[in-house]
Order: sequence, then structure tokens, then C-alpha cells
Amino acid sequence: MTTQVESTKLTADTVLSVRNLTVDLPKGMERAFAVRDISFDLPRGEILCVIGESGSGKSVTANAMMGLLPPLIRVSSGEILFQGQDLLKLDEPALRKLRGRVVSMIFQDPLSALNPLMTVGEQVVEVMAAHDEGTPKSRQARALELLTEVGLPDPALMLHQYPFRLSGGQRQRVMIAMALALEPDILIADEPTTALDVTTQAQILDLIQQIQRKKGMTVLFITHDFGVVAEIADRVIVMEKGLIVEQGVADTVFGAPQHPYTERLIAAVPKLRQDDRAARSKDNDPQDAPVLTVEKLNLIYRSGGGWFKKLREVKAVQDASFTLHRGRTLGVVGESGSGKTSLGRLLIKLLESESGQIIYQGKDIAPMKESDFRPLRPKIQMIFQDPFASLNPRSTIGHIITVGPIAQGMKKADARTKALRILEKVGLDAGAYARYPHEFSGGQRQRVGIARALMFDPDVLVADEAVSALDVSIQAQILQLLDEIQRETQVAMFFITHDLRVASQICDELLVMQNGRIVEHGPPSQIFHAPKDAYTKELVAAIPGSDHALQKV
Repeated sequence: MTTQVESTKLTADTVLSVRNLTVDLPKGMERAFAVRDISFDLPRGEILCVIGESGSGKSVTANAMMGLLPPLIRVSSGEILFQGQDLLKLDEPALRKLRGRVVSMIFQDPLSALNPLMTVGEQVVEVMAAHDEGTPKSRQARALELLTEVGLPDPALMLHQYPFRLSGGQRQRVMIAMALALEPDILIADEPTTALDVTTQAQILDLIQQIQRKKGMTVLFITHDFGVVAEIADRVIVMEKGLIVEQGVADTVFGAPQHPYTERLIAAVPKLRQDDRAARSKDNDPQDAPVLTVEKLNLIYRSGGGWFKKLREVKAVQDASFTLHRGRTLGVVGESGSGKTSLGRLLIKLLESESGQIIYQGKDIAPMKESDFRPLRPKIQMIFQDPFASLNPRSTIGHIITVGPIAQGMKKADARTKALRILEKVGLDAGAYARYPHEFSGGQRQRVGIARALMFDPDVLVADEAVSALDVSIQAQILQLLDEIQRETQVAMFFITHDLRVASQICDELLVMQNGRIVEHGPPSQIFHAPKDAYTKELVAAIPGSDHALQKV
């Protein structure tokens, strides 16, 4: 298997060809190039998946193809050929004509890619209007059709919604609708399913495949999820630190990987466990000791109301009941909008419940005022989904970690000593204390978030999609870290995730949520291998790559 395309001759079936592309990074970075001397072809009607860890050069390659590289990153050599034209030599007006109609892109972060001041419908229509496609009436009809195709609930209502009112998965569906508006010849999808639950992910992958087959469209699919690759890829490119280390037919790469890096990536993919985790406890510390008990907890979101708008109510959490045990992890899985995050935020009182009880240390904390709950807050901590957004970019890591304990009365010197010890525990050196969040990778920032939570010696950790944005090898490291911390401290964890494979690795028990209700509760072995509820069966069946040989690797 070769790592580079040897011939520069384009065949009739080649839609786009990358030849010896090198993209330089600014001086002072950890390496001189983002990608170096990479070559590959995009054949007509194929899905080519590019996989690799963060920093491997996947997204830079895609942005170079779209002419969207930031000013400080420049192409120093190579060609990107489309119909005999080198896209790298086209000016901005010429590139603008190609974007959307010939080459379209689904971006990784839909919230930052969508205009917060425009409705969803306006943004889909704008894509067509920018290319003089159709009439105002036909554009509106096409927008409604697209929102329906990507599976958004109540598409007619969604046309008039703003992005901030949509869930992460719904926003990603809008981005996909915009990218498909002009039915491009080439679709570049940059981690489009990272934030999606398994059923939504399966629907989106199926949708992309349907459109690809219908038009003979070519897809360049960038991902760190080998399960997704196993589901859809015709061919695979594996990138490491800006280099293509392996490429070939998907089944060949999975079944007989030639490069050690590919082998490591495949080995790091979480797989469904066949058994349950062994109970762990310290001497004289029963593992089944209840730490937090929830009884019939309810949360209702209300919007609208008044003279001209009908009050709209959404039952986000309905009669939720469960117990968190010392030294054990209770996972919660379900689709976007099922109530997982809302339930987690109720536990740490970032949201106020409608009714029900949250019993902690013999007290019902659900109805407590903030002033009464404040002394207990340090013992119930949260690890947030986005480690960059949850860290103050203007503060050093040391300040971020110690400001809470100092506010709770800890001496500055003691806080610093403890912070340095915990940074070492989570795999960061003492030098991290004086650095800023932007100086760290995504996995390192998540370690900072874990360290911040551990500064309070919590009894309960609520982890909200704590590994969803991380590539598989970093994900495996964070899961191992959380497991080690739990073994050492016996902290109870409430682990929110949309990745059922991750849930099977770290959770002792699982809750399955649908439309705010817990529809099934049991050990992972039962949930994954003998589910009782029809909805649970749908979730398990939708796990990407579950029927592929990857599960046996």
C-alpha cells in the first residue's frame, strides 16, 4: 500500500486531485508545516474518509481545497486540480462561484458557522440567492424541502427559528441542509457528526450516502471516529502530523493496517463491552453506599406567551428517579433533546426543578436557594462538554483552578500546592500552572477541566459529554484518567454521553432517556445486549460500524 499517489495523470473518473500539497505554519509552532507533500485523488461517486488525531492536518487540507485558509497559514507548494484548473491559482471571485455549487463544505462547529442574527430559513435561502438559483418562492420551497430531508422536527416552524434556539444536533442538520442546497459535485464534511447522537448520526450518514448515490457525488469525509469510517468509507486516508502515512480501500486498511499509527488508532476505538465493570470499593467503604438520590424530578421549559404568542411548554425532564452510588458511574444516553444535559444541570443546580427531590447529605437540595446551597456546591462538580469555552481565556490555568477554592476560604499557598499536585495527577506538568488555555490542545484543556473539578474533593462529578469532541486516542486517555481518579477517590460520577461505545466502557449502570423520560435503566450488558425498550433497541442498532469487522479488531 502506497502513502502517496504516484501518477499525476488525471483519469476521467477523477473529480479533484491534490498533488504534492504543502501548507506552512507560522514560525514558532511545534512544526514548520500543517501538511507536507500530500497527494491523493477524489474519484467520482466515492466516499473518501480522512482520519487522524487533532493536529494531523485533516481540516487544513479541506480548507485549502475550499480556499479558506487563514492569513497566517499559506500554501507553499503543490496543486489542487479541478477540471484542469489549479484552484490554488484562482482569485477570490472565481473561488466564490465554485463554493456551494461545485464544492461545498459542512463545518465542524455549526454554532460558530451559523449567523446568530438570521433565521434558519434565511440562511438556507441565502445560499441559493448568492448563486442566483431559482426565485424567492422556489428558494423558500427548497429550503423547506431540505430541512425536511435532514430530519428536523416541524420544518415549517424551524424555518423561522434562530440558531440559538436549536440543539447542537439540530444546528448541524441546518449546516448540512445549507451545504446540500445546490447539490454540489464535491461535498467536504469536516467532522459533521461529532456532536450528534447515534440515531441522528445514522440518519445523517444515510442521508449523505443517499444523495451521494443519487447524484454520483464525491464526498471527502473528515472524522476521528473509526465507527463512522467503517460505516460509509470506500477508501481511507490516515494522517499523522501533517503526513499521509497510509491510504487504501477501507476494508484493507481496517483488516490489515500497514502502519503502526493506524494500528494504534484502531486499538483506541471504544468497543461495546460484553460484560459489566467489576465493583470497586475501598476497605470498610461499601460500593453501594448512596451519595445522591433523585425522586420524581421534573423540569419544564417555557417560552412565548403574552398577547400574540401562545405559551409553549417543553417537558425536558419527567419524573426522573435514580440513585448515584459511591465509587460507581451512572451513565445517561439518548438522542439530542432527550433531557440528558438538563438532568445533569439540575443535579448541580444550574437549573431549578419544577418538582421532585434531590437528596444529598440527608437534605433535599432541589428547593434550596443559592445562598443555602452555596456551601454544598463544591462537593457536586461538573466537567463541561467544551473545555475551551468553559475556561477563561484571559486567566492562567493556575488562576482558573485555584480561584474557586480560594473563594471558599482556602489559603492561596495551600491552593497552589494542591493545584500543582492535581495537575500532575491529571497528566500535566507544573509548567502548565502559569500558561493560558489557548496554549493547550483539546485533550489537555479537558484535563484542566477535570483538575478544576477535583480541587474541591467532590463527592459527585457530572461529566457532560466530556470526551465527545476528542479524537479516539485522547478520548481513551481521558476515560482511563477518569477511571483512575474514581478508583482513588471513590467519587460518584454521572456520565452524560451520546456515544454508546464510550458508555459501555466507563459506566456501571445506564439510564436511557427519550423525550425527558427514563425509558430503561440497567447494567450495560443488559442495555446493549438484551435491551427491553423499543427505543433502546433503536439506539443500539444505530451504533456506527457495529456490524463491521472493526468490532472484532
